[in-house]
Amino acid sequence: MPKKNAPQTAASTLKPAAKPVRPLAENFVRIWAPTLVTALFIITFNVQAFEIPSGSMEKTLKIGDHVLVDRIRFAPAARYLHGVVPYHRLRHGDIVVFMSVVQPDLHLVKRVIGLPGDRIRLVNKVVFRNGVALKEPYAIHQPGIDSGRDDFPTQGLPYGATPQWTATYSQYVHNGWLVVPPGHFFVMGDNRDISYDSRYWGFVPDRNLIGRPVIVYWSYRAHERDNGYANMGQRMRSFFSTLIHFPVRTRWLRTFHLVR
Repeated sequence: MPKKNAPQTAASTLKPAAKPVRPLAENFVRIWAPTLVTALFIITFNVQAFEIPSGSMEKTLKIGDHVLVDRIRFAPAARYLHGVVPYHRLRHGDIVVFMSVVQPDLHLVKRVIGLPGDRIRLVNKVVFRNGVALKEPYAIHQPGIDSGRDDFPTQGLPYGATPQWTATYSQYVHNGWLVVPPGHFFVMGDNRDISYDSRYWGFVPDRNLIGRPVIVYWSYRAHERDNGYANMGQRMRSFFSTLIHFPVRTRWLRTFHLVR
């Protein structure tokens, strides 16, 4: 005699409760609001946008490059962010943005050549650090020799050196080498013969450091004279000129170019 099917228990007939459907607005707040807040925090405190105004760092950075600068990479490490934020000390060859020691409201971008304790000398445009000639594939030069600029500091200072640097630089020169003092660094532009750098105005103190340019997010083919407009009318004309010429003067191949 065939067995009857066992009666189904109440537990076996229960269906899983349907998940409540959240309104679209609530989903947006839950998912995207923290993301937007985090992005704004990063942009506000960690990243800053700059435009390259001169050719002193060519060919690495061109006039009209717009870069994002990492503001916390060289900052003193915070204990609560240890292992999360990629802090590291300033190193030889780092490209940095800093406040000018000559014009405090001006941002400059150069390459770090000397750190505290380093001995620096130029011989016929070749940079020597601690007795070793540097290999600098990024550096470019123009024809001609300027003794103060290209044989520094043994031949004095280049023409155009600031009075403050002229009056004090000799105290840092020992046996023909310029010695970088504690808490300072020595910088130069990659376009060596037109770069107004530490040879002309001295060392950069740590407190002037802003950060490291990371990426070119937009590059617009411009001229040095296009920067630093004096009045609102000139700025407006520049703005509309940029809008008109945006498609043809944008260097598309430099978009998202990493700065090294």
